[in-house]
Amino acid sequence: MLQTLFKDRPLLGFFRETHIFRSRSSRNLKMVPPILSLALPSETGRVLSIQSHTVQGYVGNKSAVFPLQLLGYDVDPINSVQFSNHTGYPTFKGQVLNGNQLWELIEGLEANDLLYYTHLLTGYIGSVSFLNTILEVVSKLRSINPNLTYVCDPVMGDEGKLYVPADMVSVYREKVVPVASMLTPNQFEAEKLTGARIVSEGDGQEACNILHAAGPSKVVITSINIDGNLLLIGSHQKDKGHSPEQFKIVIPKIPAYFTGTGDLMTALLLGWSNKYPDNLDKAAELAVSSLQALLQRTLNDYRSAGHDPQSSSLEIRLIQSQDDIRNPEVKFKAERY
Repeated sequence: MLQTLFKDRPLLGFFRETHIFRSRSSRNLKMVPPILSLALPSETGRVLSIQSHTVQGYVGNKSAVFPLQLLGYDVDPINSVQFSNHTGYPTFKGQVLNGNQLWELIEGLEANDLLYYTHLLTGYIGSVSFLNTILEVVSKLRSINPNLTYVCDPVMGDEGKLYVPADMVSVYREKVVPVASMLTPNQFEAEKLTGARIVSEGDGQEACNILHAAGPSKVVITSINIDGNLLLIGSHQKDKGHSPEQFKIVIPKIPAYFTGTGDLMTALLLGWSNKYPDNLDKAAELAVSSLQALLQRTLNDYRSAGHDPQSSSLEIRLIQSQDDIRNPEVKFKAERY
């Protein structure tokens, strides 16, 4: 009898404890744990990045998210497209997100109180409808955090050629530029946004002034080709109505074409300018130095593999260059105007 009782008790205890465990587990499943990037925010910030995505290679979010994470940011990516590879290959497959689908994601985040961001980053956008939804996103995010920094890379084209629908230019100029905090166009895009040709450094400075008057306090024209020389021109208007601080950085030309460099450059400018909010020229020095070290490594690695770098576009060596992203050696200095 004693043996029977002894045998029964552990079984009763087991079933009782299992029942309690299941009950507690059911309750815990209904409890949402805190989002630590919100509960314990980093000193840098929380970025919502809306850009393209490729399975293979580094463009769009694949080029921007990792560097920002290396610099200490929490980054939530929304992929405006998901392609097998970038469109420079002979073929590609994938899906394109539309404006309604983007807004569904925003609504999902909002429903769970997950929509607090310090920064919004946007890159290539392929349609007016999607761009208009981006404007709704900006408005929604600023209703939650009025101090949101919106960094916009107005990807429209290069070297005299548009690769987005022509009607997107006016939407960028009239609606997007006024709500941007920082703008990072190339030379062609800056011309489209201002309606003025840029054939000299003075033209580049004036383009920055025009863009400041329209909205953003920080403008970086990431590449300007003047008389065979490649320049970056940056401008920071710290107070409306006051003259901006402007500078240039001379950039060496590398005899190759790389994909994803504009996306990476804008991400680096966001990352470093937030760390040095009153010193855009220092942020640009760090961003340019990181990018140039990465491009040189990419070039050398393709040559080591026996590939002629001038025969095709090159995929950047992002992972292999993480030390240059995190702790760049500043080799390219800004010159104040």
